[in-house]
Amino acid sequence: MTGTATRYLYLARHGEATPDESGLTQNGRRQAVFLGQRLRGIPLSVIHHGPLPRAEQTAKLIGEQLDNVPLHVSEPAGDYIPYMPWKGELPQDSADAMLRHLSQFPAEEREGGPALAREALARFTGPVDSDQPRHELIVTHNFLIGWLIRAAQDAPYWRWMSLNHCNAALTVIRYAPERPASLLFFNDMRHLPTELRWTGFPPEFHI
Repeated sequence: MTGTATRYLYLARHGEATPDESGLTQNGRRQAVFLGQRLRGIPLSVIHHGPLPRAEQTAKLIGEQLDNVPLHVSEPAGDYIPYMPWKGELPQDSADAMLRHLSQFPAEEREGGPALAREALARFTGPVDSDQPRHELIVTHNFLIGWLIRAAQDAPYWRWMSLNHCNAALTVIRYAPERPASLLFFNDMRHLPTELRWTGFPPEFHI
């Protein structure tokens, strides 16, 4: 009889993208290789990735550093708005600016995103039906990482907007049976050389 075991969910934002977001820059490719090397020795069962080229290329480069870890393209691992807040639930002094920011994104990302976000929670989170722990990697985008962390911390839905993740940094969430989700670490860049850190962040966030 199969039991319930811990899931370790590894989250990585794609490497640095070209200005037109059609793929990775040279630095982005280097970031992906370093991340793959960081993950050697982790018993990953699968690499999920979003369908956009920058995520797909990052996942492929990571996979090339590992031994026979399958890649799986997944729409819920893509780039979309996971939740559209309403003004009354946002901080009064920043609500208008936050809503203006979201309005700049394509309608399909705002309207179709919440359903994909619910599917991502159902597919990628929680303990697993298994006798052994499972380690999975999602190569995705900033918004989904924020959404999954928000859910793990049981924070208000709009709080996904307050989390930022660097290119090819690593976050790990642990889902153990009969225990709340645990954020083991967030936005870890120790595997990246100094010159490849903090990309994907506004310059004023670099510390």
